[in-house]
Amino acid sequence: MKIAIIGGGIAGLSAAYDLAGDGSHSIHIYEAGAQVGGLATGFWGRPEWEWPLERFYHHLFTNDDAIIGLTEEIGASHLLEIHRPTTVMHYRGANYPFDTPLRLLQFPHLPLPTKIRMGAVLAFLKYWPNPPWKSYDRLLADPWLERWMGARGYRTLWQPMLEGKFGPHFRDVNLAWFWARIYKRTPQLGYYRGGFQGFVDALAAKVRERGVTVETQMPVRQIAPNPDGALFVSTEERPPAAYDAVLSTVSPRLMGKLAPQLPADYLGALARLHSMGAVVLTVALDRPLLTDGTYWVNVPKSENLPFLALVEHTNMIDPAHYAGDHLLYLGNYLDAAHPYFTLNQEELLAEFLPALSRFNPNFQPSWVTGAWLHKEVYAQPVPVQGYADLIPAIRTPLAGLYFASMSQVYPWDRGTNYAVEMGRKVAQMMASDFAA
Repeated sequence: MKIAIIGGGIAGLSAAYDLAGDGSHSIHIYEAGAQVGGLATGFWGRPEWEWPLERFYHHLFTNDDAIIGLTEEIGASHLLEIHRPTTVMHYRGANYPFDTPLRLLQFPHLPLPTKIRMGAVLAFLKYWPNPPWKSYDRLLADPWLERWMGARGYRTLWQPMLEGKFGPHFRDVNLAWFWARIYKRTPQLGYYRGGFQGFVDALAAKVRERGVTVETQMPVRQIAPNPDGALFVSTEERPPAAYDAVLSTVSPRLMGKLAPQLPADYLGALARLHSMGAVVLTVALDRPLLTDGTYWVNVPKSENLPFLALVEHTNMIDPAHYAGDHLLYLGNYLDAAHPYFTLNQEELLAEFLPALSRFNPNFQPSWVTGAWLHKEVYAQPVPVQGYADLIPAIRTPLAGLYFASMSQVYPWDRGTNYAVEMGRKVAQMMASDFAA
């Protein structure tokens, strides 16, 4: 078979790796960006850095079996390191770690019965055997959590977190998404030597070894059916090329634009999938901001700060790999129409910097030695009530055309582990279809 894969992110690379395993297929990856890796790509902030840094903050959980398994399979286990960083909730100007039941009980702003009740709900979601997540798909997280946690506990901690994550859409998010977040979290986190780009490059090298052609800076313009049964893939620079099968790993909105010949009901399903974008400012300081070694700070909406997450990457990874820079991520998930998408690096830096004194009263703007801004309009699917029924089929109605995106990894949240899982799933599906 002659196969095209549109998108050189982790899903596309994982699919190519499996499809090329026996050498019987001719596979061509079209990647629009300058490098493979999708949302996990790294950037070199300074020539002196030993490692690149992700444009958008990344780590693994220790139960991310799909990506850890593939890491072992391609002989890259030596790149993966496990850390035990501190994650906290910022509340009323102070940071509170919630990574153990004892620390939850020590939170001073709620009465003990409320904390016990809240902890019991979290324990139920995380440890109940054979969790019925499909029934959670029909439940809205906001009223369910308020009912079972109690209004005070929920409104103090979890409602502001949901609102910070999903903005005006937080009341539409279903319980299955919240369950998956609680169920999958582990206190230990994984990170690759050389960053996630190190893993991506190792996977891309294995893919090329298997004979796959990988082209970057080659955006696809259209996927169209060919009267003889094949599919045409067109780029800006080349005439249409015919393929027996095409796997597209782009966003639902872009998929609709690339393949307008899809039936109206499938195009409608793509259009109904709502997602939010990400705006992340990475800031280099000449010293740590969080002097207690905290890695991740969740920032509830109620704190009225301009970002929902503050991640001091170099409180988990040695700053020596970044020429001594102490690196912060200041991140938001926002609708694409949000004004932050129109601001440049200097404007957003001016918006964010005053908030840093909330986390360290000694902070001065003179500590800043560099900043890098990254934006992506497709970064976080919004899993609404009944989302399971809204997900478009991987096998599209056009024969030979497959669609796999992070909007389809539900109930799991977007992430590199599920990109691997999705890529290998669709590769198995395609191989089965070819053999039929």
